[in-house]
Amino acid sequence: MSVVIDPAFDPVPSLSRTVDVTVVPVAAVDEAPARACFVAAEGDLPACDCVAGASREALAAAGFTGAKGQTLVLPGTQLRVLVGVGAGIATAAELRDAVAAFARAAREVASLAVDLTAAPEVPVADAAIAATEGALLARYRFDALKGDPKTVELEQLALGAGESDTEAAQAGVDRGLILARTAMVARDLANTPPRHLSAEKFATVIEELAPRFGLETEVFDREALMELGTGGLLGVNAGSVEEPRMIKLSYRPADEEGHLALIGKGIMYDSGGISLKPSNAMHAAMKFDMMGAAAVFASMTALRDLGVDTAVTGWLMCTDNMPSGSATKLGDVLTMRGGKTVEVKNTDAEGRLVMADGLVLATEEERRPDAIVDIATLTGAAMMALGTRTAAMLANDDSVAEQLQAAADKTDENIWRFPLDHRYRDQLKSNVADLSNIGGQYAGVILAALFLNEFVDGTPWGHLDIAGTMQAESDDLWRSVGSTGFGARLLAEFAADFEAPAGE
Repeated sequence: MSVVIDPAFDPVPSLSRTVDVTVVPVAAVDEAPARACFVAAEGDLPACDCVAGASREALAAAGFTGAKGQTLVLPGTQLRVLVGVGAGIATAAELRDAVAAFARAAREVASLAVDLTAAPEVPVADAAIAATEGALLARYRFDALKGDPKTVELEQLALGAGESDTEAAQAGVDRGLILARTAMVARDLANTPPRHLSAEKFATVIEELAPRFGLETEVFDREALMELGTGGLLGVNAGSVEEPRMIKLSYRPADEEGHLALIGKGIMYDSGGISLKPSNAMHAAMKFDMMGAAAVFASMTALRDLGVDTAVTGWLMCTDNMPSGSATKLGDVLTMRGGKTVEVKNTDAEGRLVMADGLVLATEEERRPDAIVDIATLTGAAMMALGTRTAAMLANDDSVAEQLQAAADKTDENIWRFPLDHRYRDQLKSNVADLSNIGGQYAGVILAALFLNEFVDGTPWGHLDIAGTMQAESDDLWRSVGSTGFGARLLAEFAADFEAPAGE
């Protein structure tokens, strides 16, 4: 039985907030309450009013050298913020970071302005996307549960562009707003405490929101999941008083070109089950263990607005993982959708169990997908290997891997490809079942992916392990404290540019 905490609580507050982002003549930037001035670490100071009459020596005396990410606020009738850009702004990612630094430094101001011509090496449409994302994501806050939030919300962002670039800049703004919204929806959902967002509540929220974005929804409760034989999802849910939910989302454009399946891990809270996690900071962060499902849903809210012509089916595998007298025990054997049996040697390796059912169901679709991508906060090994700024990626198909990498490059959500090394496959053998859910002590990222690969039936497939990138412990440029929303923008861009891998 679900616990109702606050029936009026909105788990996606970002959808009720709007920011007016406009393209203006460059001269109008000077009229905004706060403007950015990008300053390199070397060379002449920029020719703008922000630094008129100043010298590098004077700025250095104030502690500002132009180092990347450094800011200096110059008060006045108009708040001027000097933003260090190091060697300069040569890429959209560098501009996104610089605008984010500005937006944070001017956090008490609701109306900001940025001159896009200050980054001439970045195509204006890309610059507008990056600036829009940088400002909106930097100013994101999840304060829906605070009685008196002190946050000054961003209300206006003016982007200065030359007259001949206005149309391209506006197109960039439009796309940037869609992608920023996508990330914020994922952040909202993942930041919501588990008591406020059970699997059942998550399904209800999606059913309410999906039609708004041109998505069809089908929700499967426990009884329906039993009929489907989803032993992985039901096995993980066995210790919980909350029902599981599988949520199937469908996006069907008028003129379909290809079919993509996205599978998201939705562990609403992960205690580890019988293999209980230690009560430390990581345990407290396990409300983020549903970020894969949040990223899939959020990415699909962008598809219609981005004009994606690929059909996309999303499978969100949702439950919490709790210890109790009815919980799955170590040594239990679960029967997955499709009939494979899995010996559970560690109940904290639960994500791969719920994902396996989703992968099989995706391959069974009447219109088989041209590719499958799954996304999950799957292994601590990914964090140990790559830290908190880069996610692990594995794939059984080079085209899928290359397209995921291209989307990651666009969004500056860094990924690194690991080898799908089948020499480790024997570690997943079981004496009593077809597979074990864990292998040996080492190569945890690869072993988890090899397990998932058993369920894709040869379909071109990519896997994103976002365990390390799921949260920011403090504000970091456009990555606001809490859930990062990692993967939502990446998957939206991946779907927008998707091309079916060539057959053998």
